[in-house]
Amino acid sequence: MTNTKANRPSIGFVSTYPPTACGLATFTASLRGAMAASRGSEEGLGVVNLVEGQLTSARPEVEYQHVNGDAASLRMAAAALNRHDAVILQHEYGIYGGPDGEEILDLMVEVEIPTIVTLHTVLSNPTPRQKEILERIVDLAWGTVVMSYTALRRLTDRYEVDSHKVQMVPHGARASLAGPTFTRSARPVVLTWGLIGPGKGLETAIEAFAALRDIRPLPRYLILGRTHPKVQAAQGDAYLEGLKAKAHALGLEDVVEFDGRYLDTDALVSTIRRADIALLPYVSTEQVTSGVLVEAIAAGKPVVATDFPHAVEMLGTGAGALVPHSDPDAMAGSLRALLTEPGVAVRMAQVATSIGATLHWPVVAEQYESIVSTLIDRPAAVAALPVRRSPDGLARVG
Repeated sequence: MTNTKANRPSIGFVSTYPPTACGLATFTASLRGAMAASRGSEEGLGVVNLVEGQLTSARPEVEYQHVNGDAASLRMAAAALNRHDAVILQHEYGIYGGPDGEEILDLMVEVEIPTIVTLHTVLSNPTPRQKEILERIVDLAWGTVVMSYTALRRLTDRYEVDSHKVQMVPHGARASLAGPTFTRSARPVVLTWGLIGPGKGLETAIEAFAALRDIRPLPRYLILGRTHPKVQAAQGDAYLEGLKAKAHALGLEDVVEFDGRYLDTDALVSTIRRADIALLPYVSTEQVTSGVLVEAIAAGKPVVATDFPHAVEMLGTGAGALVPHSDPDAMAGSLRALLTEPGVAVRMAQVATSIGATLHWPVVAEQYESIVSTLIDRPAAVAALPVRRSPDGLARVG
C-alpha cells in the first residue's frame, strides 16, 4: 500500500474516549484528530470506546462501545476493529477488564489485522502477573510504542520482549500551545492541571507556597482540574476539601486557588498560555509518560517538577528544575529562583520552546502513520521497521 494522504489505511483506535475525563481519552482523541487533519478527512478513523457501562451518547467516530468484562461485547469489539486495515490500542492496566486489565489479551487475540500498542505505563517493579501481561501484549502486537527513552530502556532491559518491535514516539501536544504568554496579570501565575488525586503531590506544593509569601508581587498558585473519578467514587469531595483545609491552615487563601473544571482543549490551552510557570509536584517515582509535562514544554513554560523519570528525561536539557519528591523546601527554592531571579525563567522557557516544536500533534501523528503503513506494506519484515537512533543508540521512528 502506497503511503499517500489520499490512500492511507483505515485505523481502529481502542481506548477510553471523550466524554470520559482521563488522560488516555484525551490522548486518543488528539492523535485521531491530528491524523484526520493530516488526511483531510475523518473517514476510516473509527474508535472502540472502553466503558464500564453503555453511554447514552457517543461521538460519531465511536463505532462500538466495549463494556469491560463482557465476553460477547469483546467479540463485537474485535469484529468492529477487523473491518479496518490496522488497530492502535492504548494500554494502561486500569482501563481494561479483568485483574490487571488482562482482558486486553483476549481482545488482541481476536484482532486479525496489524496492531500497534501504545504503552502509557512501564513499571520498574511490576507484579509477576503485570510483567507477564505486558510481555504478552508486546508479543501479540505487531509494533509497540513507548513515549520516552526511559520507558524504552525499562521495557527492553527488564522485560522479555523483542526490542525490534519497540519504538519511541513522544506524547503529542497541541500546536496552539506555542506562542507568547497571554495577557499577563499583575501577579505571576503558577499552574498545576489535570485530574486531582493523592498521587498529584498537591500537599507538597501547597506547603511550598507557604514559604513564598514574602515575594512581591505575591504569586498565585492555580490548581486546575476536577477530582479523579475513582477518587470521587471512593471518597466524594473529602480529598479536595482536605486540600482546601490545608491551604486555609497555612494562611494561603490569597495564594492558592482551586478551579474544579475539566476544561475542553481550547479552554485548557488558553489557561496554560496565561500561566508563567508550570508546577508538577507528582508523588510517583515510576511515571515514564506525562501528558501535562509535554503540554507545559510545548507551551514554552519553565517547569518545576519532582524528579520522576519522564521529567528527568525532558528537563535535563535545561527546560526546567527538578526537585526531590515530597520536599516542599526544595520546591519552594526552585520556585523562588524562577519568580525572583532575572533571566532564569527566560532561559528555561527558551529551551522548552525549542523542544516543544518537536512535540506537536501533527509531527507525532505522522510518525504513527509511518508505523502503520510500514506494518501493512511489509508484514513479513516487522522486525525491520524504519528507525533512527538517538545518541545512546535507542530506537526512534523517523
